[in-house]
Amino acid sequence: MTPLAVERLREALRLAVPGFPDAAADESDFLLTDPPALRAHLEGHLADGSGRVRVAGTLDRRLVLIERLDGRWVVADLSGEPHSTRTWPARLDGHLSLDNASSWLTLAELDETAAQYFTRPAVTIAALYHPETFPLPRFPLGISDVARAARSTLLGEVRLLDMQLGVTMDDLIEDISSATPDILGISVTFGQHDLLAELLNAAFQLPNPPLVIAGGSLTVRNEALLLQKYPDLLIARGAGESTMQDLLAYWHGELDREAIQGIGFTGAARGGGLQLSRRRTPTTPNRAQADILPELDLLAATFQHDGVAQLECSRGCISACAFCPRGHKGQWSGGEPAALPWLLGEMSRVFDRFPHLSRTIYSVDEEFIGGGLDAVPRALDLAHTFHDAGFRWETSCRIEQVNNPAHDAKWHIERAGMWRKLVELGLRRCLFGVESGVDSILVRFNKDTTAEQNALAIRTLSALGVPTRLTYITFDPLMSADELAASYEFQGRTDLLLKPLPHLPVEAIVDGVRDPGFVAEHATGRPLHSGISYMLVSMECLVGAAYTRKAEQAGLTGAARPSMGRVDSRYLDPRIGEASGAAQLWIDRSFPLDYTLKSLEKVLDGGPRHAVRAARTVLKDSAYTVLGGMLREITAAPASGGTSGLTRGIASLLDREFDQLRDTVGAGIGALTTTLPARHADRLTEQYDRWNASTGWELINAADPCGT
Repeated sequence: MTPLAVERLREALRLAVPGFPDAAADESDFLLTDPPALRAHLEGHLADGSGRVRVAGTLDRRLVLIERLDGRWVVADLSGEPHSTRTWPARLDGHLSLDNASSWLTLAELDETAAQYFTRPAVTIAALYHPETFPLPRFPLGISDVARAARSTLLGEVRLLDMQLGVTMDDLIEDISSATPDILGISVTFGQHDLLAELLNAAFQLPNPPLVIAGGSLTVRNEALLLQKYPDLLIARGAGESTMQDLLAYWHGELDREAIQGIGFTGAARGGGLQLSRRRTPTTPNRAQADILPELDLLAATFQHDGVAQLECSRGCISACAFCPRGHKGQWSGGEPAALPWLLGEMSRVFDRFPHLSRTIYSVDEEFIGGGLDAVPRALDLAHTFHDAGFRWETSCRIEQVNNPAHDAKWHIERAGMWRKLVELGLRRCLFGVESGVDSILVRFNKDTTAEQNALAIRTLSALGVPTRLTYITFDPLMSADELAASYEFQGRTDLLLKPLPHLPVEAIVDGVRDPGFVAEHATGRPLHSGISYMLVSMECLVGAAYTRKAEQAGLTGAARPSMGRVDSRYLDPRIGEASGAAQLWIDRSFPLDYTLKSLEKVLDGGPRHAVRAARTVLKDSAYTVLGGMLREITAAPASGGTSGLTRGIASLLDREFDQLRDTVGAGIGALTTTLPARHADRLTEQYDRWNASTGWELINAADPCGT
């Protein structure tokens, strides 16, 4: 927090304990983002049991309460705002009496009921993680958002634990066993079902189990399965903030379980049968959750592990792709740019402690621009906010925010101007879900886009100098061989990535991308696949997705795979199924190495960043070569009958190409490590050695099911 906040804490401590050393307060500077740590630090400096400490409220309105020897309490709002400007919960009426509510600092009467409210329930929120698959961390936005929502109630004490940051499963189990929290929240995503089961088994075997709630993309898809095995488990079916706030009130007996927002549960008694008598309340709409900002407890630890900073500027999406279950994500709703400056200031102070890190914020929106008449000014306001705080930034949005045939030339010129301005204001890269260059596939995916629209948008972005990441789904169970061939051709097109043309007005670019002569003059000659984030991605039949229902109607679905929240699927054309399975083996063998390169690219700037990106391009080129080879094998194989010959042919292809890739990558990694800081070079070398020593093909369940 700001130096003023530290000075206010000093003043509060002097009022609580005359002669309290300023040095002890100064030491708390970096603890102001971590309430449990700050409380422990201050209590450790209060001699002779002179008082208890409570730390509550959100980062921007951190509240510190210190008990004096005379039994009175000092109550300090470290924001400097008067206590009268805070909305105090009604539960504190009659239990907390402030002497001077018009000041940020006052003495107060606080009874034992109020003192307990500020510490109970004890809440532990844990994020799961497989470090062997994803070697570098991301700031744990989901659990940090939920922590902020919980702290805003002034109820209880929230601790955050993240397996990305050195916490092992044994550590988690030991933590909840030795100091059982009242509430245990668990954040779970794809590939973590095994970790979730291990932690749930440990939690529910405790003599006095905590109230356990699990949330995240995976739990929503596996709700019925989880409740069947763990009948006392609660499932957060949405973003989680409102659910956690209600859960705290439920723990105190202020709400019935049925009144908790956005929750799934079973009515069966623990240990009772398999019948689910499930009652749910509707998932909270995104627009009802106005505050989507995080607490920053774990930001410094993320940076210590060479991770990246993440934020959200909006939630939900303006569309509904067939492969994406929308139930738990909701429709698009944008946050207010005015809410960001103070948070970016706090993040900047953490960044200052890690000068080697790229000052880049990753806004992990599904759709950054959004809809409505204010979409462009809102996006520009957000960009100015990042820029004014000294950050570069990356984000994601849909391709029709660049090219949309439903709009006229004036709209396209305005959007082109917006994209150019966003780059000027620090946009470092934007992800676009292209997903296909074949119209029939785009219709099946319900993308509401066309191949020509995708092509025009890619040309426009590259000519405007907008760095992009493109996602692309190469295989899907319902596709034909002709569609796969057309998709291969689209990925190989060299007329889509144009040279940046900063000297041309946006009007000339909007017109030029439709002119073959203009395109030929300014094309880079690079194939599209060099700009695709992950190559050879296959469609996952996710539980609850519209595409999965189509596959089921075609008789192509099979057993459920809870680890990935999906169901098995066969391919309408078994030859493509063989290629898809082989492609996943190809992806998984190099995934940790590629993910390490991708992660290093996020935390680096300048020459080292470009060198890492070039190393990733080698992997993409090789993947495209594999795709071409598999397509030739498919074309040579009979459309009906066995696929054993095709299987052998593709297996031989993968072995040959990997041997060639090993030689190419080896030379490149050796040169690359000489340009990197030592800690990054060591991490990359470790992953490269593991990759280079690999001897076979096996799945690791690391695929991103939406290809993003």
